[in-house]
Amino acid sequence: MREKKLVVAVSSRALFNLDESHTIFETQGKEAFCRYQIEHEDEILEPGYGFVLVKKFLSLNDGCTNDPLVEIILLSQNSADTGLRIFNSIAHYQLKIIRAAFTSGVSPYSYIPAFGAHLFLSTNADDVAKALCAGFAAATILCGPSMEHHSDQLRIAFDGDSVLFSDESEQIYQQYGLDAFAENERCKAKQLLPGGPFKDFLSALHHIQMQFDPESSPIRTALVTARSAPAHERVVRTLRAWGIRIDEAFFLGGIDKGAFLEAFGADIFFDDQKGHCESAARHVAAAHVPHGIVNRNG
Repeated sequence: MREKKLVVAVSSRALFNLDESHTIFETQGKEAFCRYQIEHEDEILEPGYGFVLVKKFLSLNDGCTNDPLVEIILLSQNSADTGLRIFNSIAHYQLKIIRAAFTSGVSPYSYIPAFGAHLFLSTNADDVAKALCAGFAAATILCGPSMEHHSDQLRIAFDGDSVLFSDESEQIYQQYGLDAFAENERCKAKQLLPGGPFKDFLSALHHIQMQFDPESSPIRTALVTARSAPAHERVVRTLRAWGIRIDEAFFLGGIDKGAFLEAFGADIFFDDQKGHCESAARHVAAAHVPHGIVNRNG
């Protein structure tokens, strides 16, 4: 029996393109929005930025009968009444999503622990920030895939500091510069980095990977970081101590990450710096993790 499954919570606007109805909400108000959604509830929504990723997550359950590896939860600020269009679209695309919370305009982040979610993906930056402050892995998905990846394997890439790890070292870099950062990492090479907001999500991915031979794993992960040698040693030792496998690691010393993410074939890339996300978005789907000193200063 599996100890746990991976649970990913996704907002309705991350799953489907709701730009038209959202514009009505912003310009004409809630009543007009509700009326529009009900009048159009039989019209199928177009996929949103997170649609392809959700399909890949759900495909991990192919061949599973009674014990799925992954569950997708819908967290929506729609009401149950206006959310009927969303579930009609879920049925149309044959997405196996059966659990949802409709909160009628209230941020749904507080239901993340009730569902046991390891990750929350949304297009609402405020909801994401609240989820992160509450200690959950969350990201604002900024774009969809810019190219067609033909691999059936789910490929997820992470930045290091402020994402997989805490922003402890990033604070030194931001306050005192690269030389001070490098010296700190040399001195603390054997001292483990504290975990960041995505540590538990990576651990849940690793739990699935461990149920397969490495050659046949349906998931492949990558660390894509601006760190360079000798600052790599602390990262390697930390992951080893956590007992978590990263399949590929790129220590890029500050050069642009986009080409490496494209070569890796990332289905999504998580980074704490919005500028890095926007650069990566030219190549792959990117999601901003508004955590750590860079975002506090911004």
